[in-house]
Amino acid sequence: MSFNPPTAVIWTEIPVNDMDAAIAFYGAVFDYDMTIDNTGPNPIAFFPNKDTMNDGCGHIYPGKPAGNGQGPTVHLAVPDNLESTMERVGDAGGTVLSPAITIPPGRFAYALDPDGNSIGLFEKAS
Repeated sequence: MSFNPPTAVIWTEIPVNDMDAAIAFYGAVFDYDMTIDNTGPNPIAFFPNKDTMNDGCGHIYPGKPAGNGQGPTVHLAVPDNLESTMERVGDAGGTVLSPAITIPPGRFAYALDPDGNSIGLFEKAS
């Protein structure tokens, strides 16, 4: 017997050194409106989701990033097109690591945020 939930990933957490700097980076790159939530044991800032406490949500929190892309990769939806988002990554202090890669559901590129966290920039196929 195997466990086959509707969504295996419940939430993701990206550790950052400076919450305000990380909120500025993710806001500049993805046009997110993130604010610090202090209702739990640690401050966090949620990535936008229709229901932040539902499957597939994620947040940043004060922690020790693995750095240099050594941790897991979290793929985030781009607000417009992949190339524009890749350009904003560099402008906001991150690093784009790959060209656009086409896969059946869309296109993505690998990047690092300013803390060295591995992120994927995902554009859904139209």
